[in-house]
Order: sequence, then structure tokens, then C-alpha cells
Amino acid sequence: MKTLLKKVTKPFLPKYEVVCTTYQVIPGLPVNKSQSNHVFEKGAAVEARTFYVKVATSDITRTMAPVEVHLKRRGRIIEKTEIGPVQDIKKFNVVTSN
Repeated sequence: MKTLLKKVTKPFLPKYEVVCTTYQVIPGLPVNKSQSNHVFEKGAAVEARTFYVKVATSDITRTMAPVEVHLKRRGRIIEKTEIGPVQDIKKFNVVTSN
């Protein structure tokens, strides 16, 4: 009965996504922006939140260039972490590179 209930409700659950944006600053050149998306299946709130916390608090992320990490549910940002001077960098000419 529980599996039937899960199968019925799963299409209506929200989809989660963790977006990590890294900015690379080289003096005299436009700021490069690299973005990586990690999409989770519908209803995977626990997995998405643990991944978000792991990325936002890891030592590698803290020692990188300025980083911005978003946790999204149904396309809306529910949590946001900025490491470094992200707001100051957004004012410059930013070029997307993937």
C-alpha cells in the first residue's frame, strides 16, 4: 500500500536542483563565470539539502575563487550561499564559459 501511495504522489512532488556558480577574476580581462547544475529527482529533498550543505561548507569551495551556491525547488531559490565578494564581482562585465 505504501509503494502505491508513493507512486501516486511522486509526480506531484517538487524537483530540486543545486546550482554552483564559480567566478574567475583575472585583472585586465572580463570576469569568467562557470556554472554547474546538479538536478535531483522529484521528492529528493533530503538528498538535495545534504548535497547543498556539503558543497557550501566544504574546504575546497571555501578556498576557490568567489563561489555562489543556490538550492532551488521548482525553479525558485530557497537557500543561497555566497563565498567571497560575489556582489562586487557581479557589477563587472561577466562572461559565461561552460
